[in-house]
Amino acid sequence: MTRKLYQQIDKSLLKGLPNPSNEKYEMKIKVPEFTFLGVHEQPDFARLYITFYPKNRIIELKALKQYVYHLRDIIVSYERLINIMYDHFMETYGPDRLRLTLICNPRGGISSKLVIDSDWKDRGGEEKYKDYPERDDEWGVLM
Repeated sequence: MTRKLYQQIDKSLLKGLPNPSNEKYEMKIKVPEFTFLGVHEQPDFARLYITFYPKNRIIELKALKQYVYHLRDIIVSYERLINIMYDHFMETYGPDRLRLTLICNPRGGISSKLVIDSDWKDRGGEEKYKDYPERDDEWGVLM
């Protein structure tokens, strides 16, 4: 196994397909076996949830799978990783909304849940989806 630093994450693995609809809709993608190497080169395990409101491009799932598989050899903290993935997804797909939730398995008895949402005003969003309730229970990710 060739270990790589986070600067070597290859965003070109992500591919998009033309959006087949001009109507609004929500895509939800779950990656239940998400793995990467923590900063001490120990494997970290997590579940990744992607909530995606497409504009012109949608996520090609085969490419997403290759991108996720590629991360197994990357040494990175999960705080840095969720931000890198967010930037890669925004650049590649240009969605109307992107929400990433990373639920990290316990390590040393501590669990972590990280969330980034492009709709947040602090991230440059318009907070136009305030009327959409938090629906974590649909995913079974209550903490």
